[in-house]
Amino acid sequence: MTSSLVVFDLDGTLLDTHADLIVSLNHTIAALDLPPVGYDDITHLVGHGAQVMIERACKLHGYALSPDELPALMQRFITHYSATMPGVTQPYPGLVSALDTLKSKGYKLAVCTNKMEALARTLLDLLGLTHYFEAITGGDTFTVRKPNAEHLIGTVERAGGDITRTIMIGDSVNDILVARNAGVPSIAVPFGYSDVGIETLEPSRIIFHYDELTPELVDAMLAA
Repeated sequence: MTSSLVVFDLDGTLLDTHADLIVSLNHTIAALDLPPVGYDDITHLVGHGAQVMIERACKLHGYALSPDELPALMQRFITHYSATMPGVTQPYPGLVSALDTLKSKGYKLAVCTNKMEALARTLLDLLGLTHYFEAITGGDTFTVRKPNAEHLIGTVERAGGDITRTIMIGDSVNDILVARNAGVPSIAVPFGYSDVGIETLEPSRIIFHYDELTPELVDAMLAA
């Protein structure tokens, strides 16, 4: 029988990346002479990839961003973020222990993020976490991205998993929706960057600490 697969979102789920994202975003929009954004803005800005983050930061400041400005701003963001990572980014408390336990029990693990794949891989490499995951897919890996079901389905295929034995863990609407669209159970974490109460997204389960992510929980959710 195929091993059960646990798929994670990255920003706000596996890793607390907000401080470094804000620094690189502010470096980017400084090119437009826009004032910096702060932590209170991050839930509104994160989760859809760097381009949307830049677009939303501009909109927040009432700046009419033209499409031809975007490529240079994207490159400015990517260059700065790549050069400064991992910065102060860290895994959330209890995560590494949970990954160790799941791996030791034969579960497969994967990452499905709207972050660009190269940035996600580099960040996980620098934090020494890449070896946990059978597959790492980003917002530019396929022709679609979360919440489109094919992003998650493609990730499951790359990980050698079975969609009927998969659960998705995330912190925002895209993660819960991609799980629903692909027909898999979802776990939400409330410590990420959702701009609404995570319970309003109606995930299958909510966990408040990675100590709660046990093989028993995964098995119970798949059995249900």
